[in-house]
Amino acid sequence: MQISAPPDHEIVVIGAGFAGIGFGIKLLDAGFADFVILDEADGVGGTWHWNTYPGIAVDIPSFSYQYSFEPRPTWTRTYAPGRELKRYAEHCVDKYGLRPYLRLGTSISSAEYDEDRNLWRLTTAAGEVSTARFVINAAGVLTRPNLPDIAGIDDFAGAVMHTSRWDHDQELDGKRIGIIGTGASAVQVIPEIASRAEHLTVFQRTPIWCLPKPDVPLAGSFRWTLRRVPGAQRVVRAASQAFVEVTFPIAAHFHGILPAGPLGERFGRAYLRRQVDDPVVRDKLTPRYGLGCKRPSFHNSYLRTFNRPNVHLETSSITHIDDSAVHTADGARHGIDVLILATGFKVMDPGNMPTYRLLGAGGRDLERWWHEHRLHAYEGVSVPGFPNHFAIFGPYGYNGSSYFALIEAQTAHILRCLKQARAVRANHIEVTAEANERFFAEMLARRRHQIFWQDSCATANSYYFDIHGDVPLRPTTTVESAWRSTHFPLDDYQFQRIDAS
Repeated sequence: MQISAPPDHEIVVIGAGFAGIGFGIKLLDAGFADFVILDEADGVGGTWHWNTYPGIAVDIPSFSYQYSFEPRPTWTRTYAPGRELKRYAEHCVDKYGLRPYLRLGTSISSAEYDEDRNLWRLTTAAGEVSTARFVINAAGVLTRPNLPDIAGIDDFAGAVMHTSRWDHDQELDGKRIGIIGTGASAVQVIPEIASRAEHLTVFQRTPIWCLPKPDVPLAGSFRWTLRRVPGAQRVVRAASQAFVEVTFPIAAHFHGILPAGPLGERFGRAYLRRQVDDPVVRDKLTPRYGLGCKRPSFHNSYLRTFNRPNVHLETSSITHIDDSAVHTADGARHGIDVLILATGFKVMDPGNMPTYRLLGAGGRDLERWWHEHRLHAYEGVSVPGFPNHFAIFGPYGYNGSSYFALIEAQTAHILRCLKQARAVRANHIEVTAEANERFFAEMLARRRHQIFWQDSCATANSYYFDIHGDVPLRPTTTVESAWRSTHFPLDDYQFQRIDAS
């Protein structure tokens, strides 16, 4: 048998956010040099490249939102602003020598497995085709803006922008601004623009649980201590990780064992009472679902922004938009000059996991397969029928803690597979159907303790729920996820040598 021409690259990583950067660093560390990192953006950082809206910041402590192998002692706040995270991404790319491996401005529209040659054919939006032996989906999920389907929105004559594509040339001072959404992005941007607007109308479908944010400037002496005192960074990171673990993974996934939700709800309602003066507005801002059914937000000025005389909270549903106003079901016409869409991202939706069309062995379409069989992937990484394709963020991979914990765990899992293939001279890696179904069954069995299945979550309108009514978050602690990434049975995969003719 004559071996055909090799692929253009052994490994293609799709996405140059923190997932792609982290994976690239570990590839080099493991001795893999024939790879390329593709991204449709003109810069690295993913979410922190695209999102530049006023007030943007991370919503978990900075000391957890970083690579464990590249701690940053110079964060200026306990919750880093977006510009610092963007600089951190650039720093990591330069420090670890990833620039030569980047191919920016390259959007992958499809990936198709060629069974005859045992490689992937990647097609860009520009129609160019390249090949790879292994494909790593590191595109993340906060990538594709979720645009609302509202009648007449295209007829609006004023400025329209999504928070993830902020137009800094658009003048906001003295304008009548409407913002649709009260999720995580809106919580950050609303206090920033309220003082600039002549009038701000906030269109709310579902109120968000908003809790006080322990966000403080980090003094120079503190940063000096982190840099110079042995072990200081490890202690701070451990405290940060514990806080993150308690406030989401444990609270959400072990609600049936440690029901902390009611206590948190009392705290949240008390905070709301202290922040909002008008009892009618306060009532509109009070969630009617349990804390944890959707990701809560942390902010110190969002709620009290609604005390401003130029801010109006509208909870009547939007019926349509015309050239100059938003119309609501109560018959009101809200005249605006600028419309801001704080409507989040496609997360578990079709077209986002992955962000490209994926055709596996036998032409199997992953999106259709998931539609027929429900969203699931072995350890959140691999799907049978899609050999040599791995995901950083797959169903039941993320447990709700820091994305960096997810990135490092899934990277370890994938690299373990690649190293094993190298050791046994295999070029074909595929998870078995039996292992995949076993993992899925385990995830479903363990979800009985999760908070998402209490009755009050039915009204949360949470993006955690997919079209099948499942919540494909991993019901484990972060420590367990990390341990399993390096201890899963290698026999759950098939490693083969295929010489294409």
